[in-house]
Amino acid sequence: MKRKLAAGNWKMNGTNASLGELQSLTTAHPDPRVDILICPPATLIVQAAALTADSPLMIGGQDCHSAPSGAHTGDISAPMLADAGATAVLLGHSERRENHNETSDLVAEKALAAWSAGLTAVICLGETLAQREAAQTLDVIATQLDTSLPDGATGTNTVIAYEPVWAIGTGLTPSTAQIAEVHDFLRARLADRLGAAQANAIRLLYGGSVKPANADEIFATSNVDGALVGGASLKSADFSPIISALEEHPTTD
Repeated sequence: MKRKLAAGNWKMNGTNASLGELQSLTTAHPDPRVDILICPPATLIVQAAALTADSPLMIGGQDCHSAPSGAHTGDISAPMLADAGATAVLLGHSERRENHNETSDLVAEKALAAWSAGLTAVICLGETLAQREAAQTLDVIATQLDTSLPDGATGTNTVIAYEPVWAIGTGLTPSTAQIAEVHDFLRARLADRLGAAQANAIRLLYGGSVKPANADEIFATSNVDGALVGGASLKSADFSPIISALEEHPTTD
């Protein structure tokens, strides 16, 4: 049995004043039945990791460079994230793929860098609305998964997050049947590549307009092992009910 995961992506939001939200989360969930990961902006990782050091709450980064060091102005390496107190890092988020022209090949290089630094790579996949309307969703997801995921993936070093681009921050949410279709497909494709045991150990998160009102239904869906939450993770009052909903489905085979 593996514990499910509630992950929050703060994106380019948050200052020192926002750290109180982490304290509120740890107070609300002192002994959670699921894993909780918050990925604040890089400017807050050291403080966030120190604040949550004695709690179950984990801290992650939002991206890393594929090289461990070098002349890469403005970039942050995986060893730097680990040194700051992060235990995981988001990779291949659609906003990185679109706004920074990141390819799946680059995401795979970053995943290897994350693993080398002892970080869990949370690899994000997702189709656009045009791709879904053209019935290309599974083809897009297959290509992104095959290319973004390096050999050597395990349930310890990798999490896969399915985030349909058209559902991120829009209020639109796929039906549970659509979510199940993609998650079941991901599990089967991982099994073909890694074997059933290793595939079952990798947690599959759903992301895209997850909120308290729809969380329970999503978390009861086939092969959904948790959520990657954006805006609703910025405030403990919004994220806590989502965590509580996931705790109603705390583990999966």
